Amino acid sequence: MSERPVLTELTVGDVVGTRTIELTRADLVRYAGASGDLNPIHWDESFATEVGLPGVIAHGMLTMGSVVGVVADWAGDPGAVISYQTRFTKPVPVPARGTAAVEVTATVGATDADAGTARIDLTVTHDGVKVLGRAQAVVRL
Repeated sequence: MSERPVLTELTVGDVVGTRTIELTRADLVRYAGASGDLNPIHWDESFATEVGLPGVIAHGMLTMGSVVGVVADWAGDPGAVISYQTRFTKPVPVPARGTAAVEVTATVGATDADAGTARIDLTVTHDGVKVLGRAQAVVRL
């Protein structure tokens, strides 16, 4: 188990974590069942392309929820993440076979000594294209 981060030791620009998250069509099926989001753009190739998508795409909330794990793991406690926000900028197409790799880099964006918090900015890409914009988590340390 790693030591928990110390606010006074953080510098804006520090990379605090990276991760590759691989999503499969089976992951989409499991998420659809758990979330109740049965929209056919997440499982029906024909429907997805008919509505102008590049194919079946990952649920935005699945992508969002998966990537914040890098922050929770770095903080050492998922409860330390006190806020999290993002904008969905591009879909994550998930192939029928294989995986869609989502790359995540977590960087210190700001610290607030008075509040005891750090803002962690997430860069989230798929095939070199940013899929989440202004992805930021505030962590109480």
